[in-house]
Amino acid sequence: MNEIRNDWTREEIAAIYNRPVLELIYEAATVHRRYHETGEVQVCTLLSVKTGGCPEDCAYCPQAARYHTNVKVEKLMEVDEVLQHASDAKEAGSTRFCMGAAWREVRDNRDFDKVISMVKGVSSMGMEVCCTLGMLTSEQAGKLKDAGLYAYNHNLDTSAEFYNEVITTRNYGDRLDTLEHVRGAKISVCSGGIIGMGEKTDDRIGMLHVLATLPEHPESVPVNALVPVEGTPLEDQPKVSVWDMIRMIATARMIMPKAMVRLSAGRVRMNLEEQALCFLAGANSIFAGDKLLTTPNPGYVRDQEMFQILQLTPRKAHKEAVGNP
Repeated sequence: MNEIRNDWTREEIAAIYNRPVLELIYEAATVHRRYHETGEVQVCTLLSVKTGGCPEDCAYCPQAARYHTNVKVEKLMEVDEVLQHASDAKEAGSTRFCMGAAWREVRDNRDFDKVISMVKGVSSMGMEVCCTLGMLTSEQAGKLKDAGLYAYNHNLDTSAEFYNEVITTRNYGDRLDTLEHVRGAKISVCSGGIIGMGEKTDDRIGMLHVLATLPEHPESVPVNALVPVEGTPLEDQPKVSVWDMIRMIATARMIMPKAMVRLSAGRVRMNLEEQALCFLAGANSIFAGDKLLTTPNPGYVRDQEMFQILQLTPRKAHKEAVGNP
């Protein structure tokens, strides 16, 4: 388990995923110690800078215009307001600030110019700045890189086989193209997925297989548990078992050893002990703050208490692992 591999087979990943869970946690923790400082966790903040009204039909998302949810459509925030949020996040201990816009794709217009200003402003604070804005071209990725963008998030969501059950307004190839444009611009890649959408274990393994066999592993892999939202097609999905989250985190850690594995959406429904097991299994990044775009998240105070109890240390910004841009 020492070497970094990009030639994993689905069968190999399935064999890891299906190991007895305590053995899996132990093995993943061992790999984690080899590549990362134990107890060091990156604290990220995610802000929705443009909320709702999205033309896509992602079945999990309350921001899709076609679903009747409690999300209020809001235009793109002003640059100064976003920079104040970033400053507050830095004050509260975050070292990465991610800005999300409910767009299908980036368009070359005044809104994109404003996002470029936001990126420049957050970057000047010394934080790692990340965006998730939908699909983008290689030229747009280059502009974001020039503005100081550190990372770009574009999740695969699930396997190629299950993708059309969740989203029909774009295809899996569109996701991979955007990741290629991001990588081509020398921007750090953040890409993971969501479990609990009705997929099979094979689909979870399939998504991990795609990530682990990219030419370069993503530097950051968010593992999300679905947070069902009333008004979306997946509103009645049952809660994801913490053991399923642990299996995903541990498997991601073992097949992509250098990646930051982020315990993302769904953390609000976990107790301290469950989160501790996720950290033991190889998670070393979280989102902090009361909201993840539009869904609830543990607040800063609760997270500070968790860091104290588990004696976790926040990772510094721009702490470059080998292979990072």
